[in-house]
Amino acid sequence: IFMTLSLLSIVYGAMRCNILAIKIKYDEYEIKMKPLAYICIFLWRSFEIATRVVVLVLFTSVLKIWVVLDVLINFLTFFLHPWILFRYSGSPFPENIEKALTRVGTTIVLCFLTFLYAGINMFCWSAVQLKIDNPDLISKSQNWYRLLVYYMLRFVENAFLLLMWYLYKTDIYMYVCAPLLILQLLIGYCTAILFMLVFYQFFHPCKKLFSSSVSEGFLAWLRCMSCPCKMYKFCGPEGKTDQRSSEERDDTPSSSKVSSAPSQILNPGELSA
Repeated sequence: IFMTLSLLSIVYGAMRCNILAIKIKYDEYEIKMKPLAYICIFLWRSFEIATRVVVLVLFTSVLKIWVVLDVLINFLTFFLHPWILFRYSGSPFPENIEKALTRVGTTIVLCFLTFLYAGINMFCWSAVQLKIDNPDLISKSQNWYRLLVYYMLRFVENAFLLLMWYLYKTDIYMYVCAPLLILQLLIGYCTAILFMLVFYQFFHPCKKLFSSSVSEGFLAWLRCMSCPCKMYKFCGPEGKTDQRSSEERDDTPSSSKVSSAPSQILNPGELSA
């Protein structure tokens, strides 16, 4: 009961953060959230956070030391990512966060923000993307590429952690159908991604402001994936290309072939026929 209440409270907090992030990004527009939008966000965050926590708990139960390495890699990646982008952007150090703060105080505040940002991204996609070179400290553009990379890598990581748990599980799980549990967790994470796509496609309050929708991005990705296959089918191996081109030249009538063909004299009966 307490675990369920904790999960519901965390999911509710993530949902409120999502709505707050939308209002911050699009503060110039009037935001109206539909009831189905709340449901989509709630289901999206519920499946995402629940499956992530269960995967980490299962992995920790069999490989207690190695989970520290996984946590450190995740944490350091998300902690250093905003600073690396700020370093390569060439922007000056932000001085207008708080006038009363010195440069050292501003650095400490930014470190705490990136610390919180990294902690959130370890379990779910952060509603606000931190951008240090921006005066508002958040990125107001919708980066579909970063969103796609995050969920693809997170799905691969969850599958790898579940595989390690399956290989090193102890006798305590003898009454658990491990393959079925792994399948349920992976499907649960895919369900979270599905509700996220449905929210951005149909129920986002500012979807008309997006340069491209989820469906358009997916179709563009399919076209990019199918282009190499089409080029290969069109060109084919070198021998087949030459053979096909020679056959097309044989089938295509040309003036030289017509002129070289022997002329025939038709009588009036054949001509009328």
